[in-house]
Amino acid sequence: MDSAVALLAGTLICFSLPPWGWWPLTFVGLGLWVALLRDAPPRTRFWRGWLVGVGWFAPSTLWMIAFTPPGWFLTVFAGFAVMTAVVSLSCPPSRWLWLALPGTLVLMEYVRWRAPFGGVPLSTLPMAQAGGPLLPTVRLAGSLFLTGIIAATGVAVAAAWERCWKVLGATALGMVVVFALAFLAPAGETVSAMETALVQGGGPQGTRATTTDFREVFERQLEASQLVQTPVQMVLWPENTVNLDVALEESTEHDELGALARELDTTLVVGVVESVGADEFTNRVVVYDASGEIVDSFDKVRRVPFGEYVPVRWLFEPLAGSALPPRDAIAGTEPAVLETPEGTMGVVVSWEVFFDRRAREAAREGALALLNPTNGASYWLTMVQTQQVASSRLRAVEIGRWVLQSSPTGFSAFVDADGEVLARTSISEQAVLEDEVELRRGTTWATAVGDWPVLILAAIALASAWVGHRRSAQRGIGPPGRAGRGLAVPDP
Repeated sequence: MDSAVALLAGTLICFSLPPWGWWPLTFVGLGLWVALLRDAPPRTRFWRGWLVGVGWFAPSTLWMIAFTPPGWFLTVFAGFAVMTAVVSLSCPPSRWLWLALPGTLVLMEYVRWRAPFGGVPLSTLPMAQAGGPLLPTVRLAGSLFLTGIIAATGVAVAAAWERCWKVLGATALGMVVVFALAFLAPAGETVSAMETALVQGGGPQGTRATTTDFREVFERQLEASQLVQTPVQMVLWPENTVNLDVALEESTEHDELGALARELDTTLVVGVVESVGADEFTNRVVVYDASGEIVDSFDKVRRVPFGEYVPVRWLFEPLAGSALPPRDAIAGTEPAVLETPEGTMGVVVSWEVFFDRRAREAAREGALALLNPTNGASYWLTMVQTQQVASSRLRAVEIGRWVLQSSPTGFSAFVDADGEVLARTSISEQAVLEDEVELRRGTTWATAVGDWPVLILAAIALASAWVGHRRSAQRGIGPPGRAGRGLAVPDP
């Protein structure tokens, strides 16, 4: 019975995430998880935590099966689920776990968003709140802070079940303080506006680079660009919709892009892939001014492991062979900004929008808005695409900037500085979105402080919980309420 409840808890968390987005389920799932750990021995806590992870991540990463079924299996069952098992094991099996779980989840997510291979920040708890009431709190101290707030709310659900009104009251008071701070915290200010168009050429989903006609992709973008209503100050094309075996400046596509910029009398921002020898390539974002000249470019820094490069290729190539990309992207090293005729723009290419530190870097470098040229054409289902829109909403509020997301097959979207999606395309359609984008300055607290204050608080919470648990055990003080084999039962 308890194993089924653990799977249910994880599944509830899963269905709070995009593409489902039933955000209240997060708190119920976390509350069940908390209840399952009370008075449980270490092996049982580990097992129940592992099952929570399976319920959480197996459905929400199902898209991976289209790329590599063994990779999906290992990622979920030997990766993410083991991490949630360690979270459970790290919590004391008494009332002190109410303090430990938020801290431990923050620490787990910090690790998961950075390792292995630079991190895999998918199916994260904050994504559930991209459309929920806690979204404004992310501007205080970022997504890790929001993770802790979500976990604390889940603890409050468990406390309510056990009729522990002091914990529930303390949590409610804390939420009032957090919301007050979020209301008062700096969110940046608008300094000007920029008429902008996002161009989505359209086309099928589930495609692969090895079977794609890149010229056809390029021509669909050119065709869609004819739908742009002028005057417009910036036109944003998606990631790698220009895919070349030669340098951009030596290609016919360069001439066509320059002509398009002149025709529209606009700044044109384009995603370009260029081959570098037989084994490498660059993934760039290039800026054309209204005269058709290239004025700046940015090379993608945070590459997709096993998508744009193969870590320790010598180890994985004998095992996976042709399932791996044959070439590796060359990682960029420059700050996440582009200098354009309209001012400094932040840029996070595709996968990079999942990483809050990339957006913070852009804001610190003076970005007026955040550009997110992306390409989700290879993904099965819409899990990654909807989670990317959720990430764009989180980044917008964290740094107090509009996010402009452009994809060749969807989703393309305008997200304002409050995290509201003002317009979004459908999958595979050919479309152009246009809006007047607010260009903004200012530093949110999340941008200023980064992750360290939250990490310190999380570590203090976890350490304090274990100290309190051991002192209570030494004094022979039991938890408030009896425990059955799994769910805690309130005293009569």
